[in-house]
Amino acid sequence: MSNDSTARIVARLREWIATAAPGARLPSTRSLVAEYQASPVTVQKALRALAGQGLIESRPGVGTFVRAVRSARPADYGWQTAALGTPRAPLRAVSTAMRSAPNDVIAFHSGYPDRELLPERLVRAALTRAARGDAALSRPPAAGMPELQSWFAHELRSATPAGVTPPTPGDVIVLPGSQSGLSSVFRALVGSGQPLLVESPTYWGAILAAAQAGVRVVPVPSGPGGPDPQELARAFDETGARLFYAQPNYANPTGAQWPARVAEQVLDVVRAHGAFLVEDDWAHDFGITTEATPVAARDDSGHVVYLRSLTKSVSPAIRVAAVIARGPARERILADRGAESMYVSGVLQAAALDVVTQPAWHTHLRGLRHQLQGRRDLLVSSLREHAPLAHVAHVPTGGLNLWARLPDGTDVGQLVRDCEAAGVIIAAGADWFPAEPAGPFIRLNYAGPNPGAFREGARILGQVLGQTAGR
Repeated sequence: MSNDSTARIVARLREWIATAAPGARLPSTRSLVAEYQASPVTVQKALRALAGQGLIESRPGVGTFVRAVRSARPADYGWQTAALGTPRAPLRAVSTAMRSAPNDVIAFHSGYPDRELLPERLVRAALTRAARGDAALSRPPAAGMPELQSWFAHELRSATPAGVTPPTPGDVIVLPGSQSGLSSVFRALVGSGQPLLVESPTYWGAILAAAQAGVRVVPVPSGPGGPDPQELARAFDETGARLFYAQPNYANPTGAQWPARVAEQVLDVVRAHGAFLVEDDWAHDFGITTEATPVAARDDSGHVVYLRSLTKSVSPAIRVAAVIARGPARERILADRGAESMYVSGVLQAAALDVVTQPAWHTHLRGLRHQLQGRRDLLVSSLREHAPLAHVAHVPTGGLNLWARLPDGTDVGQLVRDCEAAGVIIAAGADWFPAEPAGPFIRLNYAGPNPGAFREGARILGQVLGQTAGR
């Protein structure tokens, strides 16, 4: 019998079950075969389908019955609140940027590049080789595989100017992603209850890591040209902070890149206050019309703690990053990492090293630059044509995102909901502010899937924004 016969029997029995009392007995299989003129196999398929839907239950040797609806007693977890006490910091929800989206929507919200922008062939081959090698069965050193440490050190050394002592492989600690590195840095170098200066707006994950570490976040306004060094000095003076977290290259969410003059002035301020700059170079591989120039390359006295991630540029499945730090700061971070995760998977380290040392890696990065530029320009032109109320004041020279200012008074939460109802997912800018938002903003990722839908997404955004701003 066909699947149509099974579906017909299921539909008819569902009608009968809807009017039957809980616990009522269904007719025997023989009776159902005769009633529906179907084979025993087809009837059994229909009964299995109904059982899978939770509508009937079989009792061997007795029969098949309409399943009684049992009202479960609500679980009471109130005792946990008393046992745990008040949270050390307000619990922040994971950002919209981490949401998975169905294929039938236009997704501008993601924090990751589309699969088409990844070196898929290199990654698959590298994972295969890593799984067959010694890394699959051995424990790597706590600070990371020496070869991978050397690669990270060389990457920073290549940008180090003459007269500055470059980092050594021994300064490198390999991490299971930069997010865990931020948590370790904040715990080891700031400490619970102590102040931490951050750019505003800034990466939402850094805000989350700081909250979980119990540190007190102090925002320092930052624009397309980076923070004002004088404002940074004032914040150090007023708070007594000893650490400033920043993204000098292609900042998330604004795409800002510090000019060389600002980088030098910020480094001077940090040195004058005997403090640390935590440089998050997450977008190092995403330059479009400029190159990422690490501030850490200009420092050899241990004031800059440098973070470099491969997760976004290689693959989100290969969570490998590194922190480069010198002196006691490195030892404290390494001690925290040991308590947190002991070491990073050798297979992932071997695969990451394999990818970035292939000649094809540099070929991929050259192609990626052009792909990002095309997507960025397409989204910028689409917004200007179809959603002019979403004002992009700064077209970034690298990174993955556009930062758009909306008209004053815009209900961003309502805009996000209305856009999603229309098939477009956007990220509200409030996630990237460590304190109150400086205005209504949204972040749009131009590295997301299906760039062919960018114009339609901008059209929908413009239409919904016009209605929301009107209200």
